[in-house]
Amino acid sequence: MEKQKLIRITTVPLSLDKLLNGQLRFMSAYYEVIAVSSDKAGLDKIGEKEGVATFHVEMSRKITPIADLMAVFRLFWFLKKEKPLMVHSHTPKAGIVGMLAARLAGVPHRLHTVAGLPLLETTGMKRKILDFVEKLTYASATQVYPNSHGLQSIIIQNNYCKPSKLKVIANGSSNGIDTTVFDPALFSEATQSALRKELAIDEHDFVFVFVGRLVKDKGINELVSAFDALRQTQGDSAVSNCKLLLVGDYETDLDPLLPETLARIHHNSAIRAVGFQNDVRPYLAIANALVFPSYREGFPNVVMQAGAMGLPCIVTDINGCNEIIEEGINGTLIPVKNEKALLEKMRLFLENTNYYLRLQHHSRAMITSRYDQKVVWEAILAEYRKL
Repeated sequence: MEKQKLIRITTVPLSLDKLLNGQLRFMSAYYEVIAVSSDKAGLDKIGEKEGVATFHVEMSRKITPIADLMAVFRLFWFLKKEKPLMVHSHTPKAGIVGMLAARLAGVPHRLHTVAGLPLLETTGMKRKILDFVEKLTYASATQVYPNSHGLQSIIIQNNYCKPSKLKVIANGSSNGIDTTVFDPALFSEATQSALRKELAIDEHDFVFVFVGRLVKDKGINELVSAFDALRQTQGDSAVSNCKLLLVGDYETDLDPLLPETLARIHHNSAIRAVGFQNDVRPYLAIANALVFPSYREGFPNVVMQAGAMGLPCIVTDINGCNEIIEEGINGTLIPVKNEKALLEKMRLFLENTNYYLRLQHHSRAMITSRYDQKVVWEAILAEYRKL
């Protein structure tokens, strides 16, 4: 029997790789999967890795109306030719391009996953434009999947679409977490010691780690400032033996950090910025706790990844984060943009060993029981089969 076609769309190939790693290959056992994204070279690599066909449509994460319209029509003609059963988009720009093109092409099932709302941090005319685009995306979709219950509530509060069109799949998350890959047992003491030595981190140092884009919206200004203040505390051996590890790239064109933050990163001898890493697991393996003070999220993979690696987490009390982390069980929650609260929690992790160890004890089990990847994939497949 010939398989029906499933089109999966993201704005950039990195999202296909990092947000949906392994899922396209899994779905290809049931559907003829075609991955659509920008950056043809990067997209071809993902297609080869996942074992699926690809189609290149140039898209930008910026507001580019003329280019976006061209992308809609290029995708429209592709969909008219392919006649897929479903088009499933992720990320904001791929959402509006994919859902509009699919609606125009008469695709019967138009699915959009919401994994975050960048527009929540914008104001003025830009916010009005983005609100309109969001509503148009949802209106063009036949089903909208917020990847957290908190995000679902925000969508309803902002009247982006009718509640009847919304559904959170499984326990949340777009892809779950492969707990056999994110497992601290895979990294020996010798491997960890070698990386610590490479980064000039002492075996007895307490390492706070952040993984993600080094941008304002991820709370990096507050994190670096809080850590700088923490390190300036005099006469505290626990504080003097802590490090901050930043794993990720800067985005100076879209969401730059404050000049003083960049200066602190470069001049504080206890901060290690290692740039983007294809495999973040070794860095999580040598860390003691994740610090993730983001302003907004959908359902952050890195919090699940860190938890699976046995790390307690300090996260902001925002949707997604506050569903993965339960206060005082596998981590702790702080208010958004609250540098004082962040400083206090980091100090608590350093000074209250019993509290830290209690959180650490529950960290991995909380993830494996609720967010194992196969659970999420099977739930998405069940949703497809209903259609």
